[in-house]
Amino acid sequence: MARREFPRKVKAAAIARSAGKCEKCTAALKPGEGEIDHILSDILGGEPVLANAQVLCRVCHAAKSADDLRRTRKADRQRDKASGAIRPAGKLRGPAFPKSSKPPREARQQLAPKLIYASRTTT
Repeated sequence: MARREFPRKVKAAAIARSAGKCEKCTAALKPGEGEIDHILSDILGGEPVLANAQVLCRVCHAAKSADDLRRTRKADRQRDKASGAIRPAGKLRGPAFPKSSKPPREARQQLAPKLIYASRTTT
């Protein structure tokens, strides 16, 4: 599926809304320096509308893109696992837990039950 870009009107409205500042770190941006970014990335279902657009500086955009890439790869792995495209790794192989030295439950001594409620007698 091809990435959906923002229309010109949406880009212009986002730039006007930001008032020349990065919407994440509030750094002042020179004309043409801001980058329009999807808040929820396109590949994860974000629409190219004004409510999903933000103007970021290059540094904030690079950091957010790296995080989006990580989240996208995780979603891909989960989808592949659920569809059966990737087999589960299987059980961990290693030494088993040591056997307990406690006697079996039946052989243990039973304790007397505790009284939870005792009635008071007045004389």
